[in-house]
Amino acid sequence: MARIKIIDALKSDALGSDVNIKGWVRTRRGSKQVTFIALNDGSTIRNIQVVADSDKFGEDDLKAVTTGACLSVTGKLVQSQGQGQSVEIQADKIEVLGAADPNTYPLQKKGHSMEFLREIAHLRPRTNTFGAIFRIRHNMAYAIHKFFHDRGFFYFHAPIITASDCEGAGQMFQVTTLNLYDLKKDQQGAIIYDGDFFGKQASLTVSGQLEGELAAMGLGAIYTFGPTFRAENSNTPRHLAEFWMIEPEVAFNEITENMDLAEDFIKYCVKWALDYCGDDIRFLNDMFDKELIARLEGVLKEPFVRLAYTEGIRILEDAVAKGHKFEFPIFWGADLAAEHERYLVEDHFKRPVILTDYPKEIKAFYMKQNEDGKTVRAMDVLFPKIGEIIGGSEREADYDKLLTRIKEMNIPMKDMWWYLDTRKFGACPHAGFGLGFERLLLFVTGMNNIRDVIPFPRTPNNADF
Repeated sequence: MARIKIIDALKSDALGSDVNIKGWVRTRRGSKQVTFIALNDGSTIRNIQVVADSDKFGEDDLKAVTTGACLSVTGKLVQSQGQGQSVEIQADKIEVLGAADPNTYPLQKKGHSMEFLREIAHLRPRTNTFGAIFRIRHNMAYAIHKFFHDRGFFYFHAPIITASDCEGAGQMFQVTTLNLYDLKKDQQGAIIYDGDFFGKQASLTVSGQLEGELAAMGLGAIYTFGPTFRAENSNTPRHLAEFWMIEPEVAFNEITENMDLAEDFIKYCVKWALDYCGDDIRFLNDMFDKELIARLEGVLKEPFVRLAYTEGIRILEDAVAKGHKFEFPIFWGADLAAEHERYLVEDHFKRPVILTDYPKEIKAFYMKQNEDGKTVRAMDVLFPKIGEIIGGSEREADYDKLLTRIKEMNIPMKDMWWYLDTRKFGACPHAGFGLGFERLLLFVTGMNNIRDVIPFPRTPNNADF
């Protein structure tokens, strides 16, 4: 008999039919007369109840049916007599596919802390919480591809190994085949890369943006969606060393169209989560964050505020003057901290904010300079609970201005010649942004720690699993 997924069995109205389900035991309870087994196969947050009568199954038959064990159950789909489900399975045959020793299986029926579950990340997809999170993660990835595909964008694969530092921050993981115990150096003490695989210093990418810009110059509208890496020693609930980025880049878009795209995009993703992840989001709302659904619905209700950085600083300075305490100082030219971003969103406007026109000194070299000579056409989308969720800009299309900025920031020209070529041959206005996938998932799931929305988090001193 072919197996049916539990999500389909729970929706079925074929009462009295024989079915086969397979999954893992969440709980087992009962009496001498009957045993109730809650089975889950990962297809849904909801378990299906298996009823095993004692006239068919003795104590020895059910001895290995313990929490965590994997079962194949064949029986009749019947109307449930208990609360919480419409159907259940009256078991005729139970086969233990894989036992789980109750003395050593760590996910027994009790509450587990998030910290403990990170220590057993190989097992945490078996929990209700992480089953919900990873189903939502899949749905968000699907929604992202659908959003861009339906709007005529092309999915472009930027390289993961690169010789260029998009952000100019130098926080990159090096990729090498050199013998680290016998590095050859020149007279100045610099490492000689001639014998390395690529013949030059190479690193894991921090962003696909630069390559995305090249693609947009030929394809018009593209997006990248892939892993990115930052060797930043930030052991915080908001940072990962390996994370996923979505980066659209659009030829002929200027900053206003870029803001429109970012707002439409993120609202689409939030609505998709509410429409297609209802059971999982309700579970997370009830168990972790009672305001989650209201916060998600709130994002969809009103247009995002669009605010110049200078005006944002004025609002924050007024808050300080009225007695509000910030940990970090606020002044024109400061790179806003999460507390400043969240004040604007949660306390002042009470809705998402797109902050624009930042001082050029605190932004990347590729951003288009405004006529004032002090600010650039940058934009950050700020969200409740998260702070910055999207960062982007209109890109500098003027060759001379871009070259001057590259020199000012001491970015090695030998690594950037190909990027500058796009400003020499048919340059055009263009714009784009980056969305950290895990930041989006933090917002959609209501989780407090970014380590809990990626299967195997990579953080300082942690590369397990």
